[in-house]
Amino acid sequence: MELLHSGKVRDVYADGNDLILVTSDRISIYDVILPTPIPDKGKILTQLSLWWFDQLSDVIPNHVISATDVPAEWSGRAIRCERLEMVMVECIARGYLAGSGLRDYERDRTISGNVLPEGLVESSRLPEPIFTPSTKEPVGGGHDEPLTFEQTVELVGKELAEELRRVTLEVYRRGSEIAATKGIIIADTKIEVGHANGVLKLGDEVLTPDSSRFWGADEWKPGGVPRYLDKQFLRDWSGQLTDWNRTAPGPEIPDEVVEATRNRYVEVYERLTGDRWR
Repeated sequence: MELLHSGKVRDVYADGNDLILVTSDRISIYDVILPTPIPDKGKILTQLSLWWFDQLSDVIPNHVISATDVPAEWSGRAIRCERLEMVMVECIARGYLAGSGLRDYERDRTISGNVLPEGLVESSRLPEPIFTPSTKEPVGGGHDEPLTFEQTVELVGKELAEELRRVTLEVYRRGSEIAATKGIIIADTKIEVGHANGVLKLGDEVLTPDSSRFWGADEWKPGGVPRYLDKQFLRDWSGQLTDWNRTAPGPEIPDEVVEATRNRYVEVYERLTGDRWR
């Protein structure tokens, strides 16, 4: 096998015509890889993504060939998958007002060109989910930048842009419906897609604590900040640091923050799948 790419979290190997996607325990915030791993994180993300790929198989096909036909040393954290020609757009759906979307809304009542009504507050549910794409920057290439739908059309063409919007919103809708039955709100999520033999397919990961913002439904109320069940907890921790400016190298993560982060990943996995994390 040949290492083709080492990303913020995943390492991609070529194995004949297939790819082996290995999810590490690395964690990144603000596009910076932190030096401290989160134990079991790669396995949790892999197993949760596989569960979601199955739930969403009638919405959009995915790149998975096998979750078991992988080298033994990567068992549980690797997927054998198809090679995709990735679309160089981060596809994001938002159903609630949080994060960068909240900051954009407070500035001019829009998010990525989507005009929103007056009177929304932090954590408000949006009138309907919105598509808020961004650029897809390489590791070390800077931060992803928001795109309007019109800018997305300029990048990839009208037909593909409309399909990206449709698929992203449908993945979010289906995922939100399923999560709601488990007492979880998906505030927003990001997916990555690519083409294989002319067919648009879901790749990378889907609806995980690395790619989504999860809240406990019983803790949510507009104007408040729900308990995060994702890596936003780590972002909030880093925001208290006075000696880090969100550029590499990232700070070491204290043991208690590592444990609290891991516990959130395990909680999301167990609540969504109904299985106990081993």
